Amino acid sequence: MKRELLLEAYRQMRLIREFEDRIHINNAKGEVPGFIHLSAGQEASAVGICMHLTDDDYISSTHRGHGHSLAKGCDVIAMMDEIYAKKTGLCGGKGGSMHMADISKGMIGANGIVGGGVPLAAGAALKCKVLGNDRVSVAFFGDGALNEGATMETMNLAKVLNLPMIFAMEDNGYGEATPSTWAIGGNVLERAGGFGLSTHRINGHDFYEVYEAFGKIVEEVRSGRGPAFMHISVYRYYGHFEGDSSTYRPEGEADRIRNERDCLMLFRNHPVTGQILSAGELDQIDAEIIDLLDKAIEHAEGAPAPTEADLTTDVYVTY
Repeated sequence: MKRELLLEAYRQMRLIREFEDRIHINNAKGEVPGFIHLSAGQEASAVGICMHLTDDDYISSTHRGHGHSLAKGCDVIAMMDEIYAKKTGLCGGKGGSMHMADISKGMIGANGIVGGGVPLAAGAALKCKVLGNDRVSVAFFGDGALNEGATMETMNLAKVLNLPMIFAMEDNGYGEATPSTWAIGGNVLERAGGFGLSTHRINGHDFYEVYEAFGKIVEEVRSGRGPAFMHISVYRYYGHFEGDSSTYRPEGEADRIRNERDCLMLFRNHPVTGQILSAGELDQIDAEIIDLLDKAIEHAEGAPAPTEADLTTDVYVTY
């Protein structure tokens, strides 16, 4: 990877981490309305995948969608405004944290329904196939969504129609409070392979592994070789939702993984990074991201709220 790509990769991961950490802090202060689900710890998966995509490619996300949205290029200020339920938000302040979307960036929506975004991504993939272009659609979903009928039906449909679609399952160890090792029967890759999908197991803590693996996968899918499935091992540092006590996790587990397998730490310590980038350059990015998030929060706090008249907008295409 060239210097510019490595710098951008680190910038995107650091942006997602700082964005999530700020939301975590301000939510605890009572400043953030609505239900919040954070993805801090999972940055390498979102960035390693989305760096291979353009605005013309599609992704669907989950209730834990801030990282995917930022990695796909959604505007930071508009996203923060949306989370603060302001009229200047990405969706006019009416979508909030769990329903972020920006069609201009190929981000067709985060989704509060477990597995709900997977068939939507298939629809986008079908569009790509019908138009005959080389675009792809990526469905991000968690381990809990693997057991949803909609997810498995979509795997079958994607194979039957030979859709340019990639199933990116981010297994962070827990479907809400239930360990994925207990809730998922059988082998994950064998289940996806049973539908005829090409399957790949990936360490989502390692940006380089995600980036390299997805680069090969997306090239094959673009060339018409059919849908693919990725089992990506990640970990979320915060609870399932903001306010979750996380008593279902072993004591010290989150701290141990943060200290041993944090994707930002591993990126900075990777031999390739050390050969191409300096610690000073990465520290400079850290400072720039902190300044950017300061401005984003200040803007969100001062932005106007939606009005009563906004209730009837963006409901139908025409009236």
